[in-house]
Amino acid sequence: MSLLYQIALTKVSGVGPVAGRHLLAHFGDAKAIFTAPQKDLKSIPGLTSKAVMGILGADTLKTAEKELQFIEKHGIQILFWGTDSYPKRLAECTDAPLLLYYRGNADLNAPRMVSIVGTRNATAYGKSICANFIKELKSYNVTIISGLAYGIDSSAHQGALDHDIPTIGVLGHGLDRIYPAANREMAARMLGYGGLLTEFPSGTKPDRQNFPMRNRIIAGLADVTVVVEAAAKGGALITAELANSYSRDVCAFPGNLHQEFSAGCNYLIKTHRAHLITDTKDLQYLMNWEPADTPKQQTQLQLPISLGESQQRVYNIIHTAGRQLAIDELARELQWSQSKLAITLLELEMNGLVAALPGKVYRAT
Repeated sequence: MSLLYQIALTKVSGVGPVAGRHLLAHFGDAKAIFTAPQKDLKSIPGLTSKAVMGILGADTLKTAEKELQFIEKHGIQILFWGTDSYPKRLAECTDAPLLLYYRGNADLNAPRMVSIVGTRNATAYGKSICANFIKELKSYNVTIISGLAYGIDSSAHQGALDHDIPTIGVLGHGLDRIYPAANREMAARMLGYGGLLTEFPSGTKPDRQNFPMRNRIIAGLADVTVVVEAAAKGGALITAELANSYSRDVCAFPGNLHQEFSAGCNYLIKTHRAHLITDTKDLQYLMNWEPADTPKQQTQLQLPISLGESQQRVYNIIHTAGRQLAIDELARELQWSQSKLAITLLELEMNGLVAALPGKVYRAT
């Protein structure tokens, strides 16, 4: 029964991700929101009269019931914000959708998630880079995310399928259709070794305004976003900008200075919005990833210098995590102010024990 109210909350006009989280924090769960007295709803700061009427009106629950029937018929999973099933990386983003519709078997919390994006008008150069890059990623045990669009997106998904790499397509419409229609066969294969994910309910058309919203999910699901080929304007650059705002790594392949569909990648690199990469080894170095089949040596960690108590504590957390950590993530773990933490991180960086990456992200060297 809770699914009905979770779906219904996303149907209320004027209740987006931020307002929805405020309501959930106040009332405890979605059902409690819809059974709350009108006076309690009106007392919530920022909740409009239209939203209150949407919560109290019977039409919202009726619409949600139809959606629930659709998802049950087609075996669709509901991933609701704040529950264990919701993707953990995406949950860290302030504008993450309240609810996701998912079909597939890929782990949305897999250890290594890579988003690959680019122009719909991919050139032979871009397609070749994408194909080789994905082939090399096979040994790193990654999951590949993209948007199932023409061009680089399609190349990314196809390359993943060709090399038995799980791949997830994030859609700008409901799960009752596939757009573009030319990718239907590919999408069907992805359901067997990957998945399809969207925040949009059935009946939602692939309208232009949906795709920038879709892009924040592509950026938020991944550890790193890789831009293969992109024009000076377009969805790929929006996705890169979103990934940067989430303190996630962004990489871009450089291109011909006179090629229209390399201008976006070159701009990202020139303005330090993306790391320049030319192959998988560059990504490996940036992310501190080893191939999945590399044997791990169990050795005692020996530091060349003596650390103070605060430095040792911070270093232990970063080293033990085995991945990059954002400064706000570290601050929450330590329950320190970011100003105090920044000083300790600088000391560790000067001693060569941690590396500072764009977006105030750190990893052990």
